[in-house]
Amino acid sequence: MERPDKKNIVIFASGSGSNAQRLLEHFEHHPEIRVAALFSNNPKAYALKRAETYHVPALLFSRDAFYGTDEVLEQVKSFNPDLIVLAGFLWLVPQKFLKAFPDSIINIHPALLPKYGGKGMHGINVHTAVVQAGDAQSGITVHRVNEEYDKGEFILQEYCPVHPNDTPEELAARVLALEHKYLPEVVEKLLLQKDEL
Repeated sequence: MERPDKKNIVIFASGSGSNAQRLLEHFEHHPEIRVAALFSNNPKAYALKRAETYHVPALLFSRDAFYGTDEVLEQVKSFNPDLIVLAGFLWLVPQKFLKAFPDSIINIHPALLPKYGGKGMHGINVHTAVVQAGDAQSGITVHRVNEEYDKGEFILQEYCPVHPNDTPEELAARVLALEHKYLPEVVEKLLLQKDEL
């Protein structure tokens, strides 16, 4: 029997969901935290299947429902989330979500913000831009979500080298390893030591 006072995470994902997978794995048997639900805007998102594998409710929603109605907001509220994690979610979060869950929505970005952020800066696009710029390092940024893409307060940045002959795909793999390592840790710290962050 699960403890009723567990902290709840709700994940939003648009694609494959490998970060969602890490969260599902990490918190599957956690004594104090659980993944309560996963929401996706993409019917082909593999993230939905990952959630189902862990017997976590997987909910699909449309652009109209997300922006034009309170339907998705009310569904999210029904899971009583302590933290909403955007794990490869590509839409801008509407103001009504920011008001309903103040300082409780975070995103993981596959670059060192404030560089390489903003609309369209996701997936391989980010790593291509970093490689083309000749930067010596890249990494990840976990940040709070506000009304602009990738502009919220930083919670954590971790670094990795960019090698001179890297392809965007090679860099992507290195950055993804950082995402998988640090995202569950950040989520756990935020939920269990909220006053210290």
